[in-house]
Amino acid sequence: MDSLMLKHIFQRWDANSTFFLIFAPCFYRNIAMRKLYLVLILLVLALPLPSKAAYLLVPMDDTQTNHLKAYGVAYWVLQREVEISWLLNYRGGSYLIPYHQMFERECKMRNVSYNVIADAQADAILAEIADPGVNMDEMKLQKVPRIAVYAPKNNLPWDDAVTLVLTYAEIPYDVVYDDEVLQGVLPTYDWLHLHHEDFTGQYGKFWARYRNYPWYQEDVHQQEATAQRWGFSKVSQLKLAVAKKIREFVAGGGYMFAMCSAPDSFDIALAADGLDICEYMFDGDPIRSGDPQRLNYDNCFAFTDFTVSVNPQEYEVSNIDVTQGRSRFVKEQNDYFLLFDFSAKWDPVPTMLTQCHERLIKGFMGQTTAFNKAYVKPSVVVLGDNGALNEDRYIHGNFGNGFWTFLGGHDPEDYQHLVGDPPTELDMHTNSPGYRLILNNILFPAAKKKEQKT
Repeated sequence: MDSLMLKHIFQRWDANSTFFLIFAPCFYRNIAMRKLYLVLILLVLALPLPSKAAYLLVPMDDTQTNHLKAYGVAYWVLQREVEISWLLNYRGGSYLIPYHQMFERECKMRNVSYNVIADAQADAILAEIADPGVNMDEMKLQKVPRIAVYAPKNNLPWDDAVTLVLTYAEIPYDVVYDDEVLQGVLPTYDWLHLHHEDFTGQYGKFWARYRNYPWYQEDVHQQEATAQRWGFSKVSQLKLAVAKKIREFVAGGGYMFAMCSAPDSFDIALAADGLDICEYMFDGDPIRSGDPQRLNYDNCFAFTDFTVSVNPQEYEVSNIDVTQGRSRFVKEQNDYFLLFDFSAKWDPVPTMLTQCHERLIKGFMGQTTAFNKAYVKPSVVVLGDNGALNEDRYIHGNFGNGFWTFLGGHDPEDYQHLVGDPPTELDMHTNSPGYRLILNNILFPAAKKKEQKT
């Protein structure tokens, strides 16, 4: 009887049963049993009381104190093999995380706003989101994306907005460059970032202004050495081989995100496969006659019908970029682009990529600032644009089994980031809408595959 009674008591125990447990030993006449019961009570009371809180709701609207670190919290929870819900279009794209004291403590440490809610509240939110009449949806995040950033090992006089925000959000990544890509490491990653890179082999067209600078000369030396090491006579051939490896990565199911000079130079390199579009100061011989007019646009992810710039004095690789044509009448105070709205239930991919607490985003310049609409393929999904200027700023598409996203500009919180400028202090821009667009791309590969529709 004593053992059955003990079992029954522990089965019915909850946080409100403490008073009963303390006095229950009085009912036992068996001294040994009474002592055993007291020991068990002490052990139970030493444990944390069961919490009635079931979830952490991390809001991503204007109430969030640090949007950027909130992405880091979401990634940190995924690292612990805990599934979370990305609530698309609900309060700026909030996160619903199963409650644990460890997760709550991490939010506090990173100064990320959150609300502790019970099961009933979470169920009510999910019911609201599931209503067919509202443009919201729940996206399950299950996988920890393995992240690679394509960047040179030598120091160059500019920073990378993506590595800045990854570091700030405390999201881990690996740096890979030409050697690693050609060695075939990309399939071991889910997400690859390209930034301030020139895949045409013209060193960013910096020759006219910076050819006598030590950093430029060192960059040329290292890239030429890498080309020779891999059996290429020109850096343009090396970069084309790298671009093809990246294309294979995307076709195989990888996610590529590119900013600044990388998007258009990547497509140009693929379009110029087998051609010579580089002047002698870049590859040691003149441009082969007629080659700039023989581009194969079918090789491109995003762009078509563009013309390459063969002038070595011009700080452009093609007419895809709009920087020079807009500089006379577009200033920082009137430079904006609009994020488009997509159906969360039917177009979850573009919806994920445009989650933000603001729809009108401050523009920012780069070596490639924005993409001329006339040269963007009709199949491309435009995520954000400035229609008045006929320019696309944020575009997306799929290739094979994978996806790519291109964002114009260099740094969302430094309007005209010049060579040699110091890195942006993100502690001053914790709620940056532009940087949020970058981090949306980081979590995109974590989404449950069967729920993605394109």
